[in-house]
Amino acid sequence: FAELHTAVAGLPVASSRVLPGLVLRRDFAAYCPAGGDLRAVLVTAPLRPALSASGVEFVVDSEDQYQASQRWVSRRTEALMKHFRSNNVKLLLSSTKQEEAVIHFAKLHGVSVVECLSSEEIALLCEITGVSPYTPFGDKLDGEITETALATFCQPLLLGSRRCVHVGFATGASGFQPHCLILCGPVDGINEQHAAALQGAFTMLQQLFKTVDQ
Repeated sequence: FAELHTAVAGLPVASSRVLPGLVLRRDFAAYCPAGGDLRAVLVTAPLRPALSASGVEFVVDSEDQYQASQRWVSRRTEALMKHFRSNNVKLLLSSTKQEEAVIHFAKLHGVSVVECLSSEEIALLCEITGVSPYTPFGDKLDGEITETALATFCQPLLLGSRRCVHVGFATGASGFQPHCLILCGPVDGINEQHAAALQGAFTMLQQLFKTVDQ
């Protein structure tokens, strides 16, 4: 319930509504409008390649070596975004904050980016879409990316003064079609009361249907 409702203070209660899809309480780090169905990828690690493995010291002996290493990182980052584009991936949903180079090349190649999603949001996205987070595999950046979800729309959403991301997904293997509840009220306290009452009502319905099923 926490990931499927958003409270907005400063608006009348009558402005409350139900929206299909998910409302992610983050703004786009990069937004590239795209029409029709698009592919989305979930990531839980930085996409900018590291110069060395964890626990391995990387030594630079000269300015030329440093510049060469930075060019290599830049080329690898752009190659990954080109790989996304060739697989029709237009949306990147990340639990980590990505480097500026990733955002730059994402914009350049038409990939929208939402970052700093919570672990709960990522878990819900995995459950809804049925896909696992994507991990680039070494130097292999060809072939099909299988860990993609089909998004039916992805657009900015303004709730009061807060900029959010509104995204919908095609029905996955679970058949679950999420909807988000937008709770509006003049002050936070009223919204909290309404949220608690609704959560209690849903819990009661869950218990009722569980009893009927048994």
